[in-house]
Amino acid sequence: MVRRFPKTCVRRGAAAPAVIALIALLAVAGAVWMIWFRGDRTSEESARERASEIFSVIKGSFDITVPASGELAAFNQIEIRNPIQGRAVITYIAPEGATVKRGEVLIRLADEEIRNSVKDAELNELTAQNAVTAAQKSLEIQISQNDSRLQQAQLKVELAELALEQWERGEVEAERQRLTLALEKAERELVRLTEKYEESAKLLEREFISKDEFKRDEIAKIEAEAQLLKAKLDREVYEQYQYKRDRKQKESDVQQAKDELERVRTQNEAELVKATDDLKTKEGQLEIRRSRLADLRKQLEGCVTVAPADGLVVYASSLETGGGMRGNNTSPPQVGTELRPNELVIILPDVSQMIAAVMVHESLAGRIKPGQQATVVPDSAQSTTLSGRVYNVGVLAQSGGWRDPNRRDYTVRIALENAGSLGLKPSMRCKAEIFLDRVTDAQFVPIQAVFRETGRTSVYVAQGSGFVQKEVKIGRTSEIYAEVVEGLSLGDRVLLREPRATEIIAKLPPVPPMAAMNNGDAANGPMSGGVTPPTTPLAGGGSAPGANGGESPGARPGGTINLMAQFDTDGDGKLQKSELPAQMQGMFERLDANSDGAIDESEIAAMRNRAGSGGGRPGASEPRGPGNNATRGEQPGSSP
Repeated sequence: MVRRFPKTCVRRGAAAPAVIALIALLAVAGAVWMIWFRGDRTSEESARERASEIFSVIKGSFDITVPASGELAAFNQIEIRNPIQGRAVITYIAPEGATVKRGEVLIRLADEEIRNSVKDAELNELTAQNAVTAAQKSLEIQISQNDSRLQQAQLKVELAELALEQWERGEVEAERQRLTLALEKAERELVRLTEKYEESAKLLEREFISKDEFKRDEIAKIEAEAQLLKAKLDREVYEQYQYKRDRKQKESDVQQAKDELERVRTQNEAELVKATDDLKTKEGQLEIRRSRLADLRKQLEGCVTVAPADGLVVYASSLETGGGMRGNNTSPPQVGTELRPNELVIILPDVSQMIAAVMVHESLAGRIKPGQQATVVPDSAQSTTLSGRVYNVGVLAQSGGWRDPNRRDYTVRIALENAGSLGLKPSMRCKAEIFLDRVTDAQFVPIQAVFRETGRTSVYVAQGSGFVQKEVKIGRTSEIYAEVVEGLSLGDRVLLREPRATEIIAKLPPVPPMAAMNNGDAANGPMSGGVTPPTTPLAGGGSAPGANGGESPGARPGGTINLMAQFDTDGDGKLQKSELPAQMQGMFERLDANSDGAIDESEIAAMRNRAGSGGGRPGASEPRGPGNNATRGEQPGSSP
């Protein structure tokens, strides 16, 4: 079958080459236009980029500050613990996050068991009180009995002494007189009867008397002699035996009375001590029971805990440390929760007075002193800048954790002013700048423009289409600017990065080794104003090291700054604009190449690659903060 094409189709097929030629011509024209437009656009971008990398030396003032980040905390906070020693079950608890006034109920605990314990303790106290009263009466009786027994014993001693004295001065003298009188009487009677006997003998010879009468006189004489012997014997027996026996007996009576007195005193003392100790024991038991009762009553009062001051209710279970003793992973306290004795239940921070607890690298901590001024910007209110002063600096440094175990930071607490009306809460993130010093009436350049090598510090000054390396002397430095003491003039235009090899017109000659050694101490030593010079190169976007001569926080080898390690406060591997210091936020859009609202490691690496050629030193970084005036829409060389 033969297919016939219409005539119109044949005419269109003949015109096809012309159409194709026209399309090709338009494509070539479009390509030429695109190349021209893109080249023009690239030239404009290059010019803008070049302008942003140049800074004109100016004269003015700048602050030396230390940037830091951390979190807010209450200046004062009150811990609310469970005061109940026994079983404590929550029947009411104030909701977490609520703001309470002084006197409002925070926690209410079940109190039936404690009320029963209070009743038992009251009965025990009454029993102990009665026991004390009985012990007091017993002591009084014992004291009275002791007095009676002591008086009786003292009376016996006195009577025995009187009996001894009476015997010595009365009975002994009377007995001696009686014996002496009897002896004298016997002697006289013997003399009389002897004379009578002799007279009777004479009368008997004359037979004037009878013999019987004579015998009676003889017997009387013999009896008188015997009576005299008896009187002498009585006297001798008395002096040798009776007197001594009686004396010993009397003295023994006195001594026994005295011994009895001592025994009574000792016994009285023992009985008094016993009665006194018994009273003390009873009083001690009463005190224990009173203390127990007071403790139970206090615990009964503790069943209702009220806020001692205004504050924000924060459950201890919400703390990172797991302040509630029930464990770190427990649910928050609620009705029915059983608490342990002295368990931390609520933290009541006083949000009317806040502090910012920020972390400062150990190399800078030595320069921070209490009383220094500071500014704090809470992440929750980034449009608000709070004033404050350094309250104290932590004693011990804290580790950088698993991300940077060799890092050591000190906690600096900044007391905020007029922060009570902003609704700030503890643990809110914040950024701070601590004012160390102010440089006035000085020429300065951004810190990124300054490079340092052994024995020399230099900058690259724009000249024509390239840059000339020029040696300078640097004074005090901040996180952003460096004071130029010598080597530059007002209006000199310096490069804010390390130049590419093709951009360098002239370089300084290498420093001779001996000169480098001689100048090493001066180059590495402290700058004027007591600020240590920057690390090599300063154009790494870093700050000068601190008083300890260590690297800046997050420093990389070669003197550059690990921006991610320093400013990534939430640890997500990206830098948000709010995480950067205020002086660096102006360059955020330029660094955020893909405009996703965050800067990652690849964008930081790309920025470093743009900043330096392949043969340059690594680490040449972007201008930091206000040092890059062009990024803020300002002309290079304008005053900060």
